[in-house]
Parts: sequence; structure tokens; C-alpha cells
Amino acid sequence: MASPASPNPNTPRSYMALPLETALVNSVGLRNVLELARKHPGPVLFASTSEVYGDPHVHPQTEDYWGNVSSTGPRSCYDEAKRFGEALSMIYVRSYGVDVRLVRIFNTYGPHMDPEDGRMLPNFITEALKNKPITIYGDGQFTRSLCFVDDLVNGLQAVVGSTRPDASGRVYNVGNPEEHTILDYAKLVLELIPSSTSPIDYLPPVPDDPSRRRPDITRVTTELGWQPRMALRDGVRKTIDYFREVTAST
Repeated sequence: MASPASPNPNTPRSYMALPLETALVNSVGLRNVLELARKHPGPVLFASTSEVYGDPHVHPQTEDYWGNVSSTGPRSCYDEAKRFGEALSMIYVRSYGVDVRLVRIFNTYGPHMDPEDGRMLPNFITEALKNKPITIYGDGQFTRSLCFVDDLVNGLQAVVGSTRPDASGRVYNVGNPEEHTILDYAKLVLELIPSSTSPIDYLPPVPDDPSRRRPDITRVTTELGWQPRMALRDGVRKTIDYFREVTAST
């Protein structure tokens, strides 16, 4: 969970701005955690990512899909590091009997996100509240599936608390399968901030940005009984309320 997660190269805390740190925290940093669990047994939850699927040829993405990832692309510091983190975790599962559970987290949002995070929804909300142009990278037709943070946390707890005999080494997608275009999200933000006069500004696409992203959550739903509960409109409204408070206090 210590890894940067934003792909926006214009954000100082993004993984594309901190490529070496991102690669090392998901490899050397993870190994330190796994060694600790080897010496003092207890379950480890590795926060992997939907980025391991790359720009997928399978839709929606299932846990047995190997992905379509560039090992030399500008996003490789993150997606390849997470893929290596999964491989490293499985070495410790198979060789040392360490109890590691792997979760591939899909796009997540909610209150307490950093306004300077650089990801899609914080950008849209911050720009709309300030009446600045809403920036969309590409034509807005790429898709994402957003999961509210409370739902994600419940999913992580379900995985780490699983008592299944095959829990160690088990991989789960955790996210919301409700899929919308980037443009749809921008329009929803503007609808929920009716006072905003922000136009939509289209910028060149981010390199290697996946065109579609939607989790198949059949495994986590059937095996652990987890599924997202928060409706998108309600979750975005809660997030806007938080950003409005932050904006007013600064």
C-alpha cells in the first residue's frame, strides 16, 4: 500500500514522477515485509493492481488473465513492479509457506483523496469547483470502473480474513464492475456541481493508458460474499462534499 498509484506524469507524487522509488517499494520493500512474515508468521495482504492487466484483450478482466503489459513502457515502473510483487509473493508462498493473499485493486475513489493526486476524479472535482477547464486525456471514450473506498476496504478485510484452506496465494479482483467512459464521469461531476462553469478540455492521451478497465468480481463474490454497495452518484456526491470542504479551508 506504500506505492504511488497515480499515472499522471504532471503530479510530483505519481509513479511516473517517482519511477525508481515505485519499482523498489514493490520489490525490495515488499521483500522486507515478506521476510518479516517469514520470521513472525501472520497473513500478508499484497495490494496489487488492475494495472497488471495492461491494455487488456480480455474484457472484463478475470484473475486468470495474464494481461497485456509493456515491460519497457513508461508505466512499467508501476505495472511491472506489481507483477513482480505478485511473483515474489508466490515464491514466499511456495518456498517458505508464508501466508500471502493478493488483491488486484481497481480504480478507487472517495473522501480524503489528495486534491493533488493527479487521478481522474480528483482532477475533475477540483477543476469543476474552481471553474477551471476539466481536463480529459484523449477523446474521453476510454472506460473505467470506480469503486468507493469504503467498499474497497471491506473487500480487503474479506480477503485477509478468509479462512479458506487455499486462502494463501489466492488472487482476487476487488473493484466495482460498473463501467463508464471518462467523459461520462466528467459530465456526472458537472451535473453534481451545477454552479460550475467549467468547459471540457481535451488533451493528448497519457502514454500506454489502458482503453478499457472493468473487473470480473465473480470469484470474490462467490467465495467471500463481497460486492460493492455504494451507488456511483452517491459516492461521487460524498467525494465532492469533501473536496468542497478542503477547497473552502485553503
